[in-house]
Amino acid sequence: MELPFFREFVIIFGLSIAVIYSCYKIKLPPIVGFLITGVLAGPYGFGLVKAVHEVETIAEIGVVLLLFTIGLELSLGELARLKKPVFLGGAAQVLLTIIVFDGLAVSLGYEPGQATFFGFLVALSSTAIVLRILQQRAEMNSPHGRVSLSILIFQDLIIVPMMLLMPYLSGKTPALGSSLLYLTLQGGGLILLVFFLARKIVPRILRLIVGTRSRELFLLTTLALCLSIAWLTSSMGLSLSLGAFMAGLIMSESEYSLSALEGILPFRDVFTSIFFISVGMLLNVQFLLDNPLLVAGVTLSVLLLKALLAGLAAFILGYPLRPAILVGLALCQVGEFSFVLAKTGLGFGLLSPDTYQLFLSASILTMALTPLLIAISPQAADRILRLPLPSLMRKRSFEREMEQVCHAGCDLRDHIVIIGFGVGGRHLARAAKTAGIPYTILEMNPDTVRTASAAGEPIAYGDATQPAVLEHAGIQHARVVVVVVSDPAAIRRITDTVHRVKPSIHIIVRTRFVSEVEPLRALGANDVIPEEFETSVEIFTRALTRYMVPRAEIERFTEEIRSESYDMLRQVNIASEPLAALSRYFTGYDVSGLTVEEGCMLDGLTLEATGLRKTHGLTVVAVRRGGDMLANPDGTLRLEAGDVAYVFGSSTDIAAKAGLFLARKRAWVEA
Repeated sequence: MELPFFREFVIIFGLSIAVIYSCYKIKLPPIVGFLITGVLAGPYGFGLVKAVHEVETIAEIGVVLLLFTIGLELSLGELARLKKPVFLGGAAQVLLTIIVFDGLAVSLGYEPGQATFFGFLVALSSTAIVLRILQQRAEMNSPHGRVSLSILIFQDLIIVPMMLLMPYLSGKTPALGSSLLYLTLQGGGLILLVFFLARKIVPRILRLIVGTRSRELFLLTTLALCLSIAWLTSSMGLSLSLGAFMAGLIMSESEYSLSALEGILPFRDVFTSIFFISVGMLLNVQFLLDNPLLVAGVTLSVLLLKALLAGLAAFILGYPLRPAILVGLALCQVGEFSFVLAKTGLGFGLLSPDTYQLFLSASILTMALTPLLIAISPQAADRILRLPLPSLMRKRSFEREMEQVCHAGCDLRDHIVIIGFGVGGRHLARAAKTAGIPYTILEMNPDTVRTASAAGEPIAYGDATQPAVLEHAGIQHARVVVVVVSDPAAIRRITDTVHRVKPSIHIIVRTRFVSEVEPLRALGANDVIPEEFETSVEIFTRALTRYMVPRAEIERFTEEIRSESYDMLRQVNIASEPLAALSRYFTGYDVSGLTVEEGCMLDGLTLEATGLRKTHGLTVVAVRRGGDMLANPDGTLRLEAGDVAYVFGSSTDIAAKAGLFLARKRAWVEA
């Protein structure tokens, strides 16, 4: 006996494998592949799937699970940290887009409710496509990556109010004003229910379920929670999607949210794939062939206007023009949730069949063009900035930057210029401050600049790819420039600019992958520190340490690995300097730097009087005092507090005698 729809699903999954593999080869995102699969299999394509309505019904589960995972992944802490770019930048992008496209639709003769709905459809961008591409390009932590993520978070949040407002836009419910009280009561009651379940009921249920150690039972409980709350909101006259989102929020407050997400993701991926395939089935290819100019015109209009408005939102946040342009080109497509809204709007009569086909055609084209637009966005930004108006705006912004940069670095000499004030930049600034080395910081995130400046850091808002910014930061009088930003393209541009402005300066660059070392050196970097390589070194160093492998052996192995991979990189600790070469020829011996603390047993004694060599088996091969290195000292050298004595001896003796260099009280406590 043949199961209902079995043939359809065999066709859908088989065809999607071939199409998505082809998309992978030409570097198109999987979502585009699913849409193409639907076009080919649907009634307007080859007609391979007859039960289109049944497939659409099953695809609704994908929407429910998609909203559920958004609620699960929504971190209130992350929202608090990004509150300004999320709520200011995101609100600016969404509202500006709705207003502009609403106005255009009204001017074309559409009803106000329909016009606003068109704004809803275009305001959303594709979270799945944009974040996947930015992750592949290692640009998530770049300025335009952070702003894009923030705006996408706001778009995910605004979906729920959009879904709630659709019945009122269609005019199929009482007037919005008379229903606001009822809607508010519904929303308030739902929020109270969610709060009660999240705090009192769900955690207790999950603890009982987790106590059984049954993965299957936990997964069933998670699905039951999602579907039951979705059904509850649907029975209250609200949407299934809203209930699923609320269910995700409830579980996100639990310590088991990651386990729930892990279990749900395969189901979500499968059912959302069916959803996008079902959307593709609705695309009438003949409509696209009959109206190529109309579809092309709408597609280009959406791309251009959305790019302009998303870039304007980034500019409102205080970012310079170049990152704003990159944000605009990243978010100019129509998003996957717009298909959800469009299908619902079709049922409410907000879209005619022809308008729906026009929307589907243009939206799919914008999504297909997104990878190309993001790939060419750096070159496009450079060309746009040469145009008269952007050039004038950039010049005025540049003059304001120069005042801040000059204030931060013009009067410094022999200082470090730190480019980027993330984790690496903050640690470097702290180390420089402790060592008494002057420094100045250049940063592109205006919020970071304000916060750090209020804390007393010599930081300025400036684009380090501009020679004048570097000159105002005092690069001509600096000794070292350290580039610790996260955008690979920006790292290359900054390195090239710094080298051209001052070829003699020492440039240290942090990058992500070993493959980027040689290209950066070719641009003028002296030291390139790849995170990928240094992380692997740190991992095997710590692993070998746990097995009590002698420090000298670990250092020798580390030196060999580094010399094979990038031999010109300066090693980061004292034991890796030339003094460590002594330990190569003496198994079990080492060279260590020990600081003479004030009040220790050696403070004020000559080397001969200390008996370090005769009594304790340690040979002092050098002493660092202040900025001077005293090599091969004789027995008359008197040790002083603050000196760093480099001693050679067996690893056991060094560890046993280190207490001689400690202050007496501390040495007694440690003993």
